[in-house]
Amino acid sequence: MKKAIGIFSILGVILCLITANAFAEVPKRTAAPVPKGTTSPAPEEIDSIEIKSTEKNGYLLYVNEKPFLIKGVGYNPTPIGKGPDYDFFSDPNKPWLIDGKLMKAAGINCVRIYAPGKDLEKVKEFIRDMYQKYGIYTLMSDWLKSENYPPANYADQIFKDNTKKRILKVVEALKKEEGLLLWILGNENNYTFSGSTGFWTSEEIEKIENPQQKQIRKAEIYYRFINDLVKEIKKIDSIHPVAMGNGEDCFLNIASGICNDIDALAINIYRGKRFGNLFGNIRDCIDKPILLSEFGCDSYNAYKLFDDQEIQSEFLLTQWEDLYDNTAFSGKGEGNVLGGVVFEWSDEWWKHNKNYQEDWATHNTEAGWSHGGYFYDIRAKDNLNMNEEWFGIVSLSEEIVNGLNKRLPKKSYYTLSAYLTTLEFNSLK
Repeated sequence: MKKAIGIFSILGVILCLITANAFAEVPKRTAAPVPKGTTSPAPEEIDSIEIKSTEKNGYLLYVNEKPFLIKGVGYNPTPIGKGPDYDFFSDPNKPWLIDGKLMKAAGINCVRIYAPGKDLEKVKEFIRDMYQKYGIYTLMSDWLKSENYPPANYADQIFKDNTKKRILKVVEALKKEEGLLLWILGNENNYTFSGSTGFWTSEEIEKIENPQQKQIRKAEIYYRFINDLVKEIKKIDSIHPVAMGNGEDCFLNIASGICNDIDALAINIYRGKRFGNLFGNIRDCIDKPILLSEFGCDSYNAYKLFDDQEIQSEFLLTQWEDLYDNTAFSGKGEGNVLGGVVFEWSDEWWKHNKNYQEDWATHNTEAGWSHGGYFYDIRAKDNLNMNEEWFGIVSLSEEIVNGLNKRLPKKSYYTLSAYLTTLEFNSLK
């Protein structure tokens, strides 16, 4: 996957505005069969997919009328030597046919895709292969151009109109795919409100002198755009839930009074071993079900300078246990979590120097940012301990097998496999 720069913005987290606010009920929707006569291999039916409230005021996702826990991974299997422009959907080697087998064996039932490819027919092929061969659903995201240059401007009507047109074209093309589970709009775009990344503005915004009020106004503009887009999506796709991607719980107090039409919150979060007060804070602020759309731990120890697969395994297991305790399945915690997506499937060797192609074939060990929650290597030089190129639960070997870098599962892969395959998801206590 291609991660937005803002994902690890410490400033973005500091600027979080957390307050208790509005309550909104999640719509309940059931699918109708697609008319027969579609060309093979297109499906003749769409799964029923709906989010329901529980008796304990939690939430559950139902697929085909059965409770479903999202056990996902972020997926963008960039080969060694390739960079951010790699489009795996168009790769003739079809890396997902290898990765899908490994995922299925580990109990993974969903992949999060960060953006659709340019050729939507190839995207359909990927979705069908993952579902029909491995029973794995696709969570289809879109950056809403936050990763582009020049950056997105959510205050510009022409930009918003063009973005809406593009998104609705994707929805129209993919909505009948039985392997599609839900839509995710955006990825930490709320970090742009501070201007520290993805700067955007307007004459109206620049007239506001108070920096905090300026950010609040940006939040209002962006979240209104999201809610309007959600309403347009639901006009053409009444089947699949629509989630809003957000970094941490920042600015959700603003979203609570605007984004009444979203079905869920897709939250990217990095707090270390556990998620702390996240689930309760969100419930107090905006009562929507939560998908942890990104969380994880890199495997490189920046202090002791080695591939520390043991600590990555320990962190990921603890994170998943904390996540599960806050699902309705566990009978504990807040019960407002629909599941989670580990970041990420495989290491990406281009991440540290994304603009320097010559470095894409080197597995860089220089850390790019600091986080005290990952305490085991915080004593690294300048406290830089987070290694962008080492978050995968699968390593890539330079050895080529059938046109692909050989996959080498890390210890975290086996640990998560043992955990995820033994959980019971289809019955509630």
